[in-house]
Amino acid sequence: MVKVHFLKFRNVVTSAVLIVAFTAQSALACTGIVLKSADGTTVPARTMEFGFDIQSNIFAVPAGASIETLGLNPDETGFSYQAKYGFLGANGLDMPIVFEGVNSEGLYFGAFYFAGDAVFSELTDENRDRAVSSEEMGNWILGQFSTVSEVRAALPSIDVVGTYVAEIDGFAPFHYAVTDSTGTSIVIEYTESGLTVYDNTVNAVTNNPSYDWHLTNLRNYVGLQSENRGSMRVGSESIAPFGQGSGLLGLPGDHSSPARFVRAVAFANTSLPSDDVDDAIFKAFHILNVFDIPKGSIRESVGDGIHTDYTLWTSAADTTNARYFYKTYLTQSVESIDVKKVVSSITEPTTLIMESGFEVRDRTGEF
Repeated sequence: MVKVHFLKFRNVVTSAVLIVAFTAQSALACTGIVLKSADGTTVPARTMEFGFDIQSNIFAVPAGASIETLGLNPDETGFSYQAKYGFLGANGLDMPIVFEGVNSEGLYFGAFYFAGDAVFSELTDENRDRAVSSEEMGNWILGQFSTVSEVRAALPSIDVVGTYVAEIDGFAPFHYAVTDSTGTSIVIEYTESGLTVYDNTVNAVTNNPSYDWHLTNLRNYVGLQSENRGSMRVGSESIAPFGQGSGLLGLPGDHSSPARFVRAVAFANTSLPSDDVDDAIFKAFHILNVFDIPKGSIRESVGDGIHTDYTLWTSAADTTNARYFYKTYLTQSVESIDVKKVVSSITEPTTLIMESGFEVRDRTGEF
């Protein structure tokens, strides 16, 4: 058995930046979709937005690793568990947790910012033996379970706590998306009403408000259709659309969470059928290009500077073959990792640098 103890995370240098980023309401304007291919594969995909470069890298954990909860809080201890499955995904600032990833069984997990709505339990002496901090849910879910049904059944056995983390001057306000290789997908939320698990019935997830609010908001867009509209008669006048694009006329285009949710639902559910998983991966990245946020389009004054969200990375997961795909702000070419091969080849948690750098292919000499 591999036994690994995750050291308590400390990073004083980045504390001030993290406090700014996590307390800003606009931080982490992430968008997620779920696509399915004709060969039966489900592909969850998402963007990750932040107000500064959190320097995400790929963090891989082998099966058998011993993980301690409350690991980012130097003053608290929780409980230890052994990872049943190896997993990997994107972390941030060298932290031993994944914000998003996939395990060897094809189970996918993604954390999405949920500021203002997320409410977690208080850590007490009575619940610390079942306490998982909100930023650690990726490790717990991917390390322990292979299906959504297993996750759903196990959630009542833990208390997700909003423990104080010095580096962010508060707790991490997340809600969570989980998808498995059968195509089952859920959204997990902790609010003042307690734990609620929603079936992801429309193949999309963004940020706050709650998932059921977003479903209700879709009723404002029942007239949207992918087919272009024809001309119509108004009085004695024939009114024709301005060429292509009239089908989704009225689709909201701003960066707010409700607008992105509507767009994600529209694009994920009108996407042309994918022949196989590689085609679905290809389509997922193309769809998420629509949600790419350039620097400067979302601004917030913070002290003497400007806080601006932008897209740090975009990712997709092959839940049948346990493959993880991503591209970053600098690395625009898509890169892939075979999860099973990686986690079976390492004996301890290992980090791979995510950025490969921006490259331009000069084809002048090919004429």
